[in-house]
Amino acid sequence: MSENTATKYNYLSTKPGVQLIKAGTYKKIELNDVLGIPAVRSQIIDVPVTDQQNAVQLGYFSMQPGEEFTFTYTFLEIKTIVKGKIVVRDDQGRKYVAEAGDVFIFTPETTVVFDGESDGEAIYTGHRLPEPLFM
Repeated sequence: MSENTATKYNYLSTKPGVQLIKAGTYKKIELNDVLGIPAVRSQIIDVPVTDQQNAVQLGYFSMQPGEEFTFTYTFLEIKTIVKGKIVVRDDQGRKYVAEAGDVFIFTPETTVVFDGESDGEAIYTGHRLPEPLFM
């Protein structure tokens, strides 16, 4: 992503101070459109935090029972489950079930399958710039 592209977003960290983001502030987009898999029942939204050298991204993610999908993390992401459960499988077929209060840590070059039995919500932080497809 070029620097010009990175600066067009409204980043949260533009001035010193405390910011409170109330639940429901950001409307998530449907992933079935982004992924081109109509049966996927999952939503996401990226919230730009900073475009500095150590860019960080905040986001909201949810899934309902439906089609599974695969995602490869090319960046570090920490995903905290806040409601229900999110189920993933790694490239070795190991299944991980995270429930409210649990935290996933996905490291770069990790491919996971988000299982269709998932039914939960999460808040995540990614060490990257915003993903335009998720906005």
